[in-house]
Amino acid sequence: MSTRTQTAGTGTGRFGPYGGRYVPETLMAPLEELERAYEAAKTDAAFQAEFADLLKNFAGRPTPLQFAVRLTEHLGGPRIYLKREDLLHTGAHKINNAIGQGLLTRKMGKPRIVAETGAGQHGVASATVAARLGLECTVYMGTEDMARQALNVVRMRVLGAEVIGVEAGSRTLKDAINEAMRDWVTNVRTTHYLLGSVLGAHPYPTMVRDFQCVIGREAREQILAAEKRLPTHLYACVGGGSNSIGLFHEFLGDRSVKMIGIEAGGRGTQLGEHAARLAAAQGYSGARPGVLHGTYTYVLQNDDGQIALTHSVSAGLDYPAIGPEHAWLADQGRAEYAAVSDAAALEAGQLLARKEGIIPALETAHALAGLMERLSRFNRNDLVILNLSGRGDKDMDTYRRLL
Repeated sequence: MSTRTQTAGTGTGRFGPYGGRYVPETLMAPLEELERAYEAAKTDAAFQAEFADLLKNFAGRPTPLQFAVRLTEHLGGPRIYLKREDLLHTGAHKINNAIGQGLLTRKMGKPRIVAETGAGQHGVASATVAARLGLECTVYMGTEDMARQALNVVRMRVLGAEVIGVEAGSRTLKDAINEAMRDWVTNVRTTHYLLGSVLGAHPYPTMVRDFQCVIGREAREQILAAEKRLPTHLYACVGGGSNSIGLFHEFLGDRSVKMIGIEAGGRGTQLGEHAARLAAAQGYSGARPGVLHGTYTYVLQNDDGQIALTHSVSAGLDYPAIGPEHAWLADQGRAEYAAVSDAAALEAGQLLARKEGIIPALETAHALAGLMERLSRFNRNDLVILNLSGRGDKDMDTYRRLL
């Protein structure tokens, strides 16, 4: 493994001690190529104009910030606004980052992308963007996730992507990332790895965050227009952490705005029963700093340092590590992280459906469940933005079986 990493204080690649670039030497060149391409794209007017055009006219931005009037009345606590990322083309926030990286792939002259997916939404977004831009697309997906997200598998294949099932390990997101990285190592000259969250080696955590920051920029403008003040709280689910950091980042300088990320508490607090990396205060075991998929962050692992199995009712939260920027925000106390159970998420998803006519993705339902469990901490002057990161179409079979 390479020990070359970006150092703290350089402004690139590190969030405190977390982040960096822990990869085989064969991946250093494509990562450096990607970093150069992204840095150039930041000031490339043509790139930025096409990115903005696709976000607006292909993805459907800006997304509404909806006052959840009946949910607010029912809970009797803070005023709750929903940032409606579920209304985007493909049904989730994942399209924002997929468009950005798809354009970078074309900019680098590569004809093919590989991607991983858990809940299927990033795979669908990647396949969608590949079709739009004329790129080949291969998506790796654990067979456990393929079974519970069968609709998204069909969507990817209809869009022209090759979907390859992964039987290794827990047959979920971690294993899909492993296989996507093996493919990338083999085909670096022709292939870009379109990583779906704020994970992996530098520049991915920073780049993916930047592509998702449109969520927070819009939400800030919209809440000021609607309420003439900033929110007191932000809520979002946290798997790898791209939808949450996309909302949080615009408010990091506003110390009055509390940021709460909700992880997957699964079916118990013991290692292997959950995917909670930063919720040790609630008794969830197994997380400590380590390296996974090229970055240094909090990782669920056993006493011997082996990566632990995870569990969540939501495929998109079923991952043993968390984005390095989230690890740093937790250490600094700037953001709070907690976990809720499978059962609580299912209950919250059903409540939102019946009060607001919105069936959320089970990932998003975790964020609402976290808010509901903390109602005693709010007063009626509090103002919440909850990031509704995706819609629940993909989870209908799970809702049917478990409710």
